[in-house]
Amino acid sequence: MPDMPSLDAPLRVMFLTHYFPPEVGAPQTRLFELAQRCAAAGVAVTVVTGFPNYPTGVIPVDYRGKRSMEEKLDGVRVLRTSVYATPNRGFVRRILNHLSFALSSLTAIRRVGPTDVIFVESPPLLIGLAVLVYRRFKRAPFIFNVSDIWPQSAVELGALRNPLAIRLAEMLERHLYRRAARVTIVTPGMIERLAARGVSREKLFLLTNGVDTTTYKPADPDRELAARLGFNGHKVFLYAGTHGLAQGLDVILDAAKLTTNADVMYVLAGEGAEKDALMARTNAEGIANVRFLPNQPKSMMPALLNLAYATIIPLRRLDLFKSALPSKMFESMAVGRPIVAALWGEAATLIDQAECGIVVEPEDAHAVHLAVERLAADPALARRLGDSGRAYAIRNFERKDIAERFIELLRAVATAGAPTAAKG
Repeated sequence: MPDMPSLDAPLRVMFLTHYFPPEVGAPQTRLFELAQRCAAAGVAVTVVTGFPNYPTGVIPVDYRGKRSMEEKLDGVRVLRTSVYATPNRGFVRRILNHLSFALSSLTAIRRVGPTDVIFVESPPLLIGLAVLVYRRFKRAPFIFNVSDIWPQSAVELGALRNPLAIRLAEMLERHLYRRAARVTIVTPGMIERLAARGVSREKLFLLTNGVDTTTYKPADPDRELAARLGFNGHKVFLYAGTHGLAQGLDVILDAAKLTTNADVMYVLAGEGAEKDALMARTNAEGIANVRFLPNQPKSMMPALLNLAYATIIPLRRLDLFKSALPSKMFESMAVGRPIVAALWGEAATLIDQAECGIVVEPEDAHAVHLAVERLAADPALARRLGDSGRAYAIRNFERKDIAERFIELLRAVATAGAPTAAKG
């Protein structure tokens, strides 16, 4: 057993993650805010991650030409190691991207320093190879955070078809569940899915997504920004997030073609594997009420959301997504914007309970179009749904409260002790 810190010594926590700022995205934001709040609470935090390149595959100028580096981001110590940078498209290239960091992350193993507990983010699942090595070398327990159940997600989306690859991935998945001190998941439905796969319920811990409601809050629209983006005079229905297979964003283009209200503009902000195809389709079919924006910096997101009249959150019609709670829901709720939700399962139930939007069946473009037209014609309804959503987010998904529960979990796992050779 390693020497545990004294009662007066800070808890020493390592985050191991493929995704981290300055990249923009749900896991990046969640992990950074948790790390910040841990550090502010006196926890000694070290993040091991790769050089930023998601989702474009382009490493920013300040990070190029280096094999490794150390930096501080808002008081959080960050160790970066090399990665095979590639756009977030093409399954083989993405696997190489994931594997490259899983291997290179091990070069930071000595620089991390003494560690009491490791928190590792999945997907990608291959990062589990690295955490198993860290677990042994640091003799520290690890918490396996499952944001998306792999390889099941890849299989259901059709991205992973090779039977041998599926079998090997499932073997690694099961091994990680067994070796983890705790398994954190983001939705109650995922608890049931993992319990059905043999993961002990005592090991499972609900750690939901959330939002900082002091940063994401209602504000007057930035008129200069609206003019610069060409939004003035329009009621913007905004999708902001990954343009990937899971989202099924063609439903927004189909709804836009049905929309006759000249005031309505559909805006899709972000990057992803499907963006080029979506833009090409929009141009080819002359869909005039759709605009595309590139990925926006995290600092811009509250202002962008406050330019929106409402947001649109779609997901594919797959059973897998019945247990999904897209993090962009909470940001929209926090700024008081109503949601047009083309999804089902837990997310649909939450929106109904919060009374913060209009829920329609996933992949139903006609229903999306009708919901948009209804909200656009009824500003009082839009305001009422938006106000209700913010109140619900403050009560249930405030990041500060989630971080406090997270720190309690870290301390409990660290106190329980590290693995021994006998424990395997």
